[in-house]
Amino acid sequence: MSKNLAELIDETCRRYGEKPAFSCLGREMSFSEVDRHARAFGAWLQHNTDLQPGERIAIQLPNVLAYPVAAYGAIYAGLVLVNTNPLYTKREMQHQFADSGARALVVLKDIAPSAEAILADTDIQTVITAPAMFTDQPGDAPGNAVDFGRVLTEGASLELREDGKQRGSAELAALQYTGGTTGVAKGAMLSHANITANVDQVYDHFGRFIHEGEEIFVAPLPLYHIYAFTVNMLMFFNFGGLNVLIPNPRDLDQFVQQIKPYRFTGFAGLNTLFVGLCHHPEFQELDFSALRLTVSGGTATTMAAANAWEKTTGCRISEGWGLSETSPVLTINPPDAQQLGTIGVPLKDTEIIAVREDGQRAGVGEPGELWARGPQVMQGYWNRPEATDEVLTSDGFFKTGDIGLIQEDGYIRIVDRKKDMILVGGFNVFPNEVENVLTQHPKVMECAVVGVPDERSGEVVRAYVVPAEPDFDDASELERHCRESLTAYKVPKQIIFREALPKSAVGKVLRKDLRAEAESEAANG
Repeated sequence: MSKNLAELIDETCRRYGEKPAFSCLGREMSFSEVDRHARAFGAWLQHNTDLQPGERIAIQLPNVLAYPVAAYGAIYAGLVLVNTNPLYTKREMQHQFADSGARALVVLKDIAPSAEAILADTDIQTVITAPAMFTDQPGDAPGNAVDFGRVLTEGASLELREDGKQRGSAELAALQYTGGTTGVAKGAMLSHANITANVDQVYDHFGRFIHEGEEIFVAPLPLYHIYAFTVNMLMFFNFGGLNVLIPNPRDLDQFVQQIKPYRFTGFAGLNTLFVGLCHHPEFQELDFSALRLTVSGGTATTMAAANAWEKTTGCRISEGWGLSETSPVLTINPPDAQQLGTIGVPLKDTEIIAVREDGQRAGVGEPGELWARGPQVMQGYWNRPEATDEVLTSDGFFKTGDIGLIQEDGYIRIVDRKKDMILVGGFNVFPNEVENVLTQHPKVMECAVVGVPDERSGEVVRAYVVPAEPDFDDASELERHCRESLTAYKVPKQIIFREALPKSAVGKVLRKDLRAEAESEAANG
């Protein structure tokens, strides 16, 4: 295992040389080409800014070729990555940039004006703008920004100091900000050891199913999210796989066109994407004969989505589980021993326990909050010692906030997020269970379940449903369907049909937005 990320990247690029490493929008880039550009980028930062090893650089790019070049280059220069969502509002950007203390920013040229508007309230001194279509030729940049192509051109003639390789394994590699679903977004401090350990753990899990230097992986999930960053940018990259980057996975028509030329062997996705693709007629016609590995994470995969994916592609989904705070992977289903409805088994050197509300360990099959301990668990939250103390125990466990149960065979089932639990007349209702039943109805494409205030029972179950058929709106039919599989208090009392559900940039359904809507309705009568 490499001491740090710079060693991992350097060794990988040397090993695979002219093999293709990334492709995007019709352009392929080899490992040696990625390495050359990354070194130029890192050298430019070292010679043209006063950034010192350990200082932070924010990268605000979608899945375009400039992303791995900038990220690897910053790592080579010994800097700490601050991955930033390109869809952030000015308020969200300002918080993350100021909180992290980032002093440089790499941003997509199209959204540079939004970033420019809040720079005065941050420590950022250097802004580099990158176009969606990769080029190493100098171009124009707005305001005081520097063009990405100019950086690469000028950096190509500069010598890169080996600051990245000098970083200790315990030193900070990335600040990975949480989604802020339970309050303000916090920066999880991930060390080089945290991330390289997780790369090694995931590889240990999948290694026997992979042909090094021969795999082609579809990468639609954003690289700025820790899941794709570790799995695609580092793990799949590390064994010589070609990552097919998808800049905008929401445009399913373009998505299908971009992957059509490839006999892809692997696919990393999540529930909403699987559902959307399986309903796309051109996707259904693709050649899936080489597809051997599909991994899912980030949000629960419903049985309906898993079954539809297997029926369409012939490949079963290996669902896993993890969090920003754990680099992120904690558990995965073995590809040759999946149990649908579970998140698999812990990775090597990873301990998972379930803890009841009274602080005692839950028994086999008994729900409790899942706590995790292992080399991939973060160092803590950036500049937030109190928040760190709330989630990290003295003996190294991280309290995940997920409710789950550990089966006798060691497989783990997620029941739901602690904060999403619905309390109906004193009984716990977990939205995942209700959603799983609803999506098994053939006329339901996707749904989200939340609790809404109720004078009699405290809360009742409300389901937001996106129908698979545009004219379907029969709530009573769905209620009857639910009553066949759910006890009475779990059956939705309210069913609302929608054309779409609110989602994060990663594709997670935003239950918090739906809860806020319901609470606002209740407050306004």
